[in-house]
Amino acid sequence: MSRIVTLPSELKGARFHFVGIKGTGMVALVEILAARGAVITGSDVSERFYTDQVLEKLGIKPMEFSEGNVTKDIQFVVYSSAYSSDKNPDLKRAVELGIPMMLYSEALGAISRTAFSAGICGVHGKTTTTGLAGTLLKYLPLNSQILAGSIISSFGNSCTVNNKNSGSPYFVAETCEYQRHFMAYSPSKIILTSVESDHQDYYPTFKDIQNAFVDYACLLPQGGDLIYCADDAGAVETAQIAKTKRLDINLIPYGTKAEGDYKLTFGKVEKGHQYFTIGLLGECALAVPGLHNVRNACAAVALAVELLKADGKKPEEYFKRIKEGLLAFAGGKRRSEIVGRCKNKAGNDIIFIDDYGHHPTAIKTTLAGYREFYKGHKIIVDFMSHTYTRTAALLEEFASSFDSADVVIINKIYGSARENADAAKVTGKILAEHAAKYHKHVIYAKEFDEAAEKALELLQQSAGSKYPDGYLFVTMGAGDNWKVGAKVMESLK
Repeated sequence: MSRIVTLPSELKGARFHFVGIKGTGMVALVEILAARGAVITGSDVSERFYTDQVLEKLGIKPMEFSEGNVTKDIQFVVYSSAYSSDKNPDLKRAVELGIPMMLYSEALGAISRTAFSAGICGVHGKTTTTGLAGTLLKYLPLNSQILAGSIISSFGNSCTVNNKNSGSPYFVAETCEYQRHFMAYSPSKIILTSVESDHQDYYPTFKDIQNAFVDYACLLPQGGDLIYCADDAGAVETAQIAKTKRLDINLIPYGTKAEGDYKLTFGKVEKGHQYFTIGLLGECALAVPGLHNVRNACAAVALAVELLKADGKKPEEYFKRIKEGLLAFAGGKRRSEIVGRCKNKAGNDIIFIDDYGHHPTAIKTTLAGYREFYKGHKIIVDFMSHTYTRTAALLEEFASSFDSADVVIINKIYGSARENADAAKVTGKILAEHAAKYHKHVIYAKEFDEAAEKALELLQQSAGSKYPDGYLFVTMGAGDNWKVGAKVMESLK
């Protein structure tokens, strides 16, 4: 269980030191605190990450780990769970000086108690939904801060967005179910996108992970809103269980199976836009692919409208702005991110996409979205499964999730530091063998150089008359197989 940590209501001038500052979530917290006037230092490894550019914009230069980084004037130390006080010199020094220390999740929870807060959770879609919600709130007259678990294009290539308006402060954050981290958060409203079996190393059964989401929902205050996806069986059941435990919770469904304000109806895909209708809003459009993202957009609309109501405003006066916000959303880092374009020798266009999808449902829905959005393209996907426990528990689900791809390249498994690879009962090769039962063109390429070589060989061929628009090459997974796409692009250029 997470500790409850309290921060002062006024953070201007407060001094924080971050251990593992380059982590995506940590950088997002840094942005939130910096916007409130806090003074921040941090330490991490020397390797450069994409988050370095965010820190550079804030004028923060990460230091190497050293006990000298932590001085008596530091008031709070925030640290990543990857580091411990018995090994990390910064944390050892903080213990010696008696400085209050917080895990990332505990610090996020502490910030949530300084505002009217909303938490966005679910096995799938929470980062994109948070990005959509934050983009919509940029178009609304609410004093709000939003924190997503990745860089969001429409946040100005940042993990956060700060909307400085008058009135009470609102805080919206992506909250994570792993190890019940979200139990440190204090939500007044919750979006629940999906509940499925995942993180099998911590939640061996579906009931285990579902209980965590139920307990999170029960953190809502008297009359708090649980906005849940009516199209997701796990989310529906979880919301119903939470309601039996807390009769005062207000259930707000959204999706195609919902009735009322947030009933969703899918429309056409045309000229790079997905059209759809939301009950109270009418026709809307998105410029990113996938019906799953339309559902995420519906969730974000529901939250934005309910926050307007909570602020005493008339939502109908802002419908036009909400629709503009939806169109302005351009995705996030590693969320259907277009990372490059080029041509092959045959003159075919090739679009390179990188996506974080690492659960069978996410893979299936994301690829189906590409098939609809990029109809004239031949789709080749390079997939790297994340964690041996997840792959073993969901082996057949993974194997059968590539229907919408024309060619599937499977790499070795990207294991967690918590796992023993030698004792694992599944490998990337085994996953590829199972995938071949469901898909006619599966290639196993253990290492990235081999995968890039195989991909390049395929991409140099003519896409054929069936695919007049060329190729879509997708690297997918929570690992670092984005390097395959980078190698292929470098070779083609």
